[in-house]
Parts: sequence; structure tokens; C-alpha cells
Amino acid sequence: MTIENISNDILVHELQLGEQLNESVHSKRRADFSLLLAMLTDDVRAHSQFKLPQTVTPANVTTSELLRKRFQLPKEAPIALKDIEDTQLFNQADLIESKRLEHLRLMNALNPNPLAFRNDTGFINQQVMSNTSLYCQQKYINKALEQSQPHTEFNAEAWLSGIKNTLEKSAAVEAVA
Repeated sequence: MTIENISNDILVHELQLGEQLNESVHSKRRADFSLLLAMLTDDVRAHSQFKLPQTVTPANVTTSELLRKRFQLPKEAPIALKDIEDTQLFNQADLIESKRLEHLRLMNALNPNPLAFRNDTGFINQQVMSNTSLYCQQKYINKALEQSQPHTEFNAEAWLSGIKNTLEKSAAVEAVA
């Protein structure tokens, strides 16, 4: 099943089922109750009881730099390459061929190599998306659609000035005729 074929009729919370859950419990239809619960999304964060108002608590300011200093850790490995010239950092075949793995580990500990070649946070492999739940796939599609549509705000002043100009021009045309 591809992401494009998912409908918007995904059961997210029990309110969408109406009274069916309650009726299946009271009439002791365990199979129906189990089926209805299985049809709900497995992402608990989408259930209605977890959509409570968020309280803002002051957070302790602890940065990764402070923690690295405190525990005497080396500098953090970058996520991706910054320049194309940095691909030489991955040229470690000579060290492996000469069986100098300790030297390779030491070099990587002192100056960590980037973890990936690119840092595209929006890219999710199709294979990964097909292994997620329908709810997760629909959420990803909706987020992608929101990002692709430009957010233009309504300019009321320009709209009103356009109407005013139109009225003035039409009054001028009527006066001439």
C-alpha cells in the first residue's frame, strides 16, 4: 500500500466509533469489542484523553556543551558533511588495509567523523514509511502538504484600497458619460 492511497477515514479515537464500543461491552460481544479496539490507531498520543492542555514548566538550562565539559567528553560528532571536501574524512581504507584499527579508533575519538553524508531531516525512505502505521503515514502526508502550500496572509489594506480605486474610477466614468 502506498502513502498516496491512504484515505482520511482512519480511526484515531473512540469518539469516532460512537456508541458501538459501549454497546458491544453491554451485550457481551467480545469479538466486536476486540475488533473495534484493534481498528483504532496504535499511537496513544492521538487518543483524546491525551490531548490535555499543556502546562508550561520552567526547564533547567542544561546544554550539551555543559554536559560534555562536566563529563570530559570529546566534541560531538557532526550529523552530516559540511563541505564536499570532507569526504576525505571517510577515506580510511589504508588504515584498515594495514591493520591499524587502534589508530583509526583513536582518530575517530579525537576528531569524530560525520555520521552521514547529508543532513536532510525531511527525507524519510519509502521503505520506512511503508512500515509505519496508517495514522503515522497520514500525519506525514498532511505535514508535507502544509509545508508545500505557501502561507499568504490577507492584506486588508490593499484590498480596501483596490475597492476604493475601483469605486472612484467607476464614479469618474459615470460622471463623464
